[in-house]
Amino acid sequence: MSNEQKQYLKKLKNTKIKILFWQILLIIIFIFLWELLVNIGVISSFIFSSPSRIFKTIIELINNNNFFIHIFITLKEVLIAFILGISLGFLIAIILYQFKLFARIIDPYLTMLNSLPKVALGPLIIIVCGANSKSIILMALLINLIVSIITIYNGFLTTPSYQLKLFKSLNASKLQILTHLVIPNSYQTIIASFKLCVAQTLVGVIMGEFLVSKQGIGYLIVYGKQVFNLNYVMTGIILLALISYLLYKLIVILEKKLLKHI
Repeated sequence: MSNEQKQYLKKLKNTKIKILFWQILLIIIFIFLWELLVNIGVISSFIFSSPSRIFKTIIELINNNNFFIHIFITLKEVLIAFILGISLGFLIAIILYQFKLFARIIDPYLTMLNSLPKVALGPLIIIVCGANSKSIILMALLINLIVSIITIYNGFLTTPSYQLKLFKSLNASKLQILTHLVIPNSYQTIIASFKLCVAQTLVGVIMGEFLVSKQGIGYLIVYGKQVFNLNYVMTGIILLALISYLLYKLIVILEKKLLKHI
């Protein structure tokens, strides 16, 4: 390895360290200012809670054996809905790509379903599936599925036409074109759909938990509102922010590993 390459790699490493340092520093400053403004009475501790109160609430939930149960329930529902949404979205996008006429027929209906506020279907979902985790998962699936289909399908359509003509000139079958050209060419779009899907899934799960759950982070937030203990509400919001960040980072790690093989 040349000296120029070593210096370049060292520069990249230093840049990553600087970014991480500033990210951590911003969080520390935010927490410090939040606690300070609450203590001096600039913002209401009743409405916005405080870092120290949130920490005490977490300890209370852990002591009552509720903390990890709420997180586990929400994560389980998110993972099930995410896997279903991305799998069905991928399969339906393939069907739409292979049958262009069918895709043109249902395109306005996909747009309509994507624009429909899914929470309006909440009462119907509860009647059909009952007030249980199935309703929550179905709510999340309705939210993430259409986004996954549209994103992946549009990614398939960006395959360069000259590459398609080359494959066809070599008498490649539709399956070969799909598996060796269209899907590999759409890796980045598929990963982008993962990022959108995981965010939409988390939104759907929390919306579902607002309606029917007896456990989970959404339930914790609703319970805190009902008993006017906004420490629970703010704790739930902080937990959701952490979970969404961790899920996003997992997708980023997956993206890096997949792109190495392209």
